[in-house]
Amino acid sequence: MIVLMTDGQSIDNTSARKSLRTAHATKMTSAVKSWVCAFALVLLAFLVYQPVWHAGFIWDDDVHVTENTNLHSPQGLWRIWFEPLADPQYYPFQLTSFWIEYHLWGLRPLGYHIVNVLLHAANAVLIWLVLRQLQIPGAWFAAAIFAVHPVEVESVAWVSELKNLLSTTFYLAAMLAFFRYRPLTDESQARPASGRFAILSLVLFLCALLSKTVACTLPAVLVLLLWWKRGRVKRPDIKVLGPMFLLGISLGLVTMWLERHHVGASGAEWSLSFVQRGLLAGHVLWFYAAKLFWPRALIFIYPHWQIRPGTWWQYLFPLAVLTVLWGLWSLRSRIGRGPLVAVLCFAGTLAPALGFFDVFPFRYSYVADHFQYLACIGLIALAVGTVATVCNRSGPWGRELGAIVVAMVLLILGVSSWQQARIYRDAETVWRDTIAKNPGCWLAHNNLGNILVREGNVSDAIVHYEQALQSKPVYAEAHGNLANALYREGRIEEAIAHYEQALRSKPDYAEAHCNLGMALARQGRLTEATEHFEQAVRIKPDYATAQYNLGIALGLAGRAGEAIAHLKEAVRIKPDFAQARSALAQMQANR
Repeated sequence: MIVLMTDGQSIDNTSARKSLRTAHATKMTSAVKSWVCAFALVLLAFLVYQPVWHAGFIWDDDVHVTENTNLHSPQGLWRIWFEPLADPQYYPFQLTSFWIEYHLWGLRPLGYHIVNVLLHAANAVLIWLVLRQLQIPGAWFAAAIFAVHPVEVESVAWVSELKNLLSTTFYLAAMLAFFRYRPLTDESQARPASGRFAILSLVLFLCALLSKTVACTLPAVLVLLLWWKRGRVKRPDIKVLGPMFLLGISLGLVTMWLERHHVGASGAEWSLSFVQRGLLAGHVLWFYAAKLFWPRALIFIYPHWQIRPGTWWQYLFPLAVLTVLWGLWSLRSRIGRGPLVAVLCFAGTLAPALGFFDVFPFRYSYVADHFQYLACIGLIALAVGTVATVCNRSGPWGRELGAIVVAMVLLILGVSSWQQARIYRDAETVWRDTIAKNPGCWLAHNNLGNILVREGNVSDAIVHYEQALQSKPVYAEAHGNLANALYREGRIEEAIAHYEQALRSKPDYAEAHCNLGMALARQGRLTEATEHFEQAVRIKPDYATAQYNLGIALGLAGRAGEAIAHLKEAVRIKPDFAQARSALAQMQANR
């Protein structure tokens, strides 16, 4: 059948229908391929992280999950959102996720670990979509490497690092929404921008910030991507980027204030000069890049570096960073702006952890694998994109060889990550592995000692506390824990000496005051004991044990009225405090 068109040309309807069917089939095939690629990334993540299905909770999971009473009730959820000081940091989306999980499966760790693995798999899929939007060669392989890379294990296998995973999910989703609003392709061929995607991008970015404020780097990354693809930032871009910068800076400042004044990132351990911070930043960047390309000897807590401005070779780190940036800038007309943008995205996303801002983990280490969870995307994309480009230019044999090499890399990384994930089985395994790789880690010795005490192995715990103090003699918590262990062993004089040492290092250490009071009371030194109980209560009024001990001490001293007041306070603070209730009832009956 022939149909005449208005321009005098004819077209075969049968051919037209065939063309439509072919286009539809091509679209369907492309959709199926996309789903298969996404499923493959999810499957890779679940295979690699199979060991965490049998893992428990580790360090800091008590603060965020197992002992966090805010997860138990609607009132707790209100506190999570509207009382910024209710938790160490103001990350309400992370804690809301834990609140939901707690009400779904209580304190069974499997559910928490599955959610973490799912989010990591989702992040791998989102990275693939982002890199595909950016037209990076080998986008799927780059996402697959992210999914199985060993440096990501800490973020996935550690329940508390849900904040890292959740923040990255929102971060990447916000980036995709921004691309829908302002496509990076030729604008003359792009569809008109929809304002709803601008709003969606802003909302997703806010969600990322409320999960973990490391996401504050997103607007700067978007500026770099726009410069790479278009050469400049235009007015419609600023409509979204402006509010993003404002949100990122505002919540970043909130986090900095909380780190310093609420979490405790202040004091001699953070008193680095500007030169030291510059040296540290250079060292940190090369450390993370090295671990990304050679992920061996990964440690939960790495050794704490000594940053010495008088040591000449330490200047090589920042100098090498500046040399690389200058070289990529100089070569941008020959190799393109992409490599420079990738390196700047890597360095910029790491900016909050480079040492220019004080964060509490700097007390024991300047680096941690989970700090580069998001930042590593830039370097992975650069490496894979470079290899894919070389292979594509080499013809069919080059592409086949490249596919074989990438498959081998995925296998090696996947096996390494599977082995690394086994370390996160429980807290004791984590600390023993840390000590084996970093024997001078005082924090690991102290925390392993606490676990051994709970298991009843006090003598071995004492050994680890002593090793912690060999590495860090001025360590109030280790002195206090060692004193507690010695007290349990009946070595009262030694315990008193360590309690006093703890208080010399940390005069406001309420627990040490309380426990020293108990040791002194055991020696019959009731007046001195009472003074320390009073100090503990003065420092920490909601310390139920100290209130109870002070009440008992005052009662023995014949000061019944004051004793009853403190026992009542202990019961008010801790309603299920049976000993306090019993002592209160007996004291009231004897009056």
